Amino acid sequence: MRFLMNDTLNMNSIVTTGDADAAVEHVRKFVFSSGVGDAERLEIKIPELMQGAYSFYTWPCAPILAHFLWERRQELAGKRILELGCGTALPGILSAKCGAKVVLSDNCILPKSLAHIRKSCQANMLQPGLDIDVVGLSWGLLLNSVFRLPASLDLIIAADCFYDPSVFEDIIVTVAFLLERSRGAKFIFTYQERSADWSIEALLKKWKLHALPVNIDDIGKGVDLLEAMGGHTIHLLEITRIEEEDVGDI
Repeated sequence: MRFLMNDTLNMNSIVTTGDADAAVEHVRKFVFSSGVGDAERLEIKIPELMQGAYSFYTWPCAPILAHFLWERRQELAGKRILELGCGTALPGILSAKCGAKVVLSDNCILPKSLAHIRKSCQANMLQPGLDIDVVGLSWGLLLNSVFRLPASLDLIIAADCFYDPSVFEDIIVTVAFLLERSRGAKFIFTYQERSADWSIEALLKKWKLHALPVNIDDIGKGVDLLEAMGGHTIHLLEITRIEEEDVGDI
């Protein structure tokens, strides 16, 4: 399935500049609505640094995941959600605005990325440490920060974390551990297809996880996602833990 991403989903750019060597910042505005007379409407502002690192830019997978969550907003209230590798944190911030208890995470050795996440939260009237949590979390490393996460998560989300095969197993190990701690939780993520040779199938089997593709053809009804960034093939998967009693059925 192919998605053409478009910055015209009611996005405005506000450019601010400092000295000649400073990175240029703009704010992208994402508007989510019910489509029925806009009875329900949510606007999220995401600051971006176009000359910054990967985590300072909202990649095409994030709006797709955000729209998927928005269309299930009634189910988010009170849910405990962790976003992995959140970058600018669009899906996690949307979830928090819909009433979920959200923890945003990114690499613990990238303090500037974590600071930028906090800035994104504040741009949307969410106070880190009060309305939403921001933590450093490195994939594949079971550090103290992992054990300080809520012991019972309902949902783990991620947008475009599978961008480099060298980190695939680190992500899967982290997800497997978190799903082991939070029985019944799911890991839902979007990813951009970059190579037909890349696969996580063997890793899922190794770590006793099961993947189910989710149809995203109907995501974003009434929203124009058809220009701006060019064509990208986006997929959505749901991963759950294989319970011991299910092993014999596989």
